[in-house]
Amino acid sequence: MSELKRLHKDAIPAALEKAERYRLLNEPGEAESICLDILHVDPENQQAIIMLLLALTDRFEKGYGVSDSQTKELLARLRSQYERAYYSGIVAERRAKMKLRQHTPGCRFQAYDLLREAMSWFERAEPLCPPGHDDAILRWNTCARIIERNKLVPRQEEEPIEFPLE
Repeated sequence: MSELKRLHKDAIPAALEKAERYRLLNEPGEAESICLDILHVDPENQQAIIMLLLALTDRFEKGYGVSDSQTKELLARLRSQYERAYYSGIVAERRAKMKLRQHTPGCRFQAYDLLREAMSWFERAEPLCPPGHDDAILRWNTCARIIERNKLVPRQEEEPIEFPLE
C-alpha cells in the first residue's frame, strides 16, 4: 500500500464538514476515511471520534461487520461522561434496528434486549445532559416506540422439563 498523505491541521474543520456531508449522503466509508485522516493528525479530536463512531454505525445498514471492540474503543476515547453514555445508547439502538431488519430466528428478542440496553444508556445520559439538550429523552422515546410498534417482548425463560420419578 502507498504511504498515506498527512492532512494539515488547519484543514480539520473543513474535513469534518466533508465527513458529515458524506454521512448525510449515505457514504459512511468516505466519512470513516476522512475521520481516520483527522485522527491521525489530532488523535483526541472529539468531533472526529464521534463522527467516526457514527460512520461505523451507519455501516450497520449496509451489512458491514463492525466489531464491538471498534465501537467500544472509540467510546472509551470520549472525554465527556454524557457523550460516552449517549453514544453507547446510539450504538445499541442502531444494532437493534439492524437486528429487526434481519428477520431471522431470535433477532426480535435480540432487538428487544439491545433497545432496552440503549434505553438504559439514555437514562444514564439524561442527568448529565447539557441544558437545553434533551437528546437522550428523544432517543429513549424512540426506542420505546420501536418496542411498542414492533410488539417486541423479552425472551421468556424456558421451564425445565421435569420427568416423573418412578
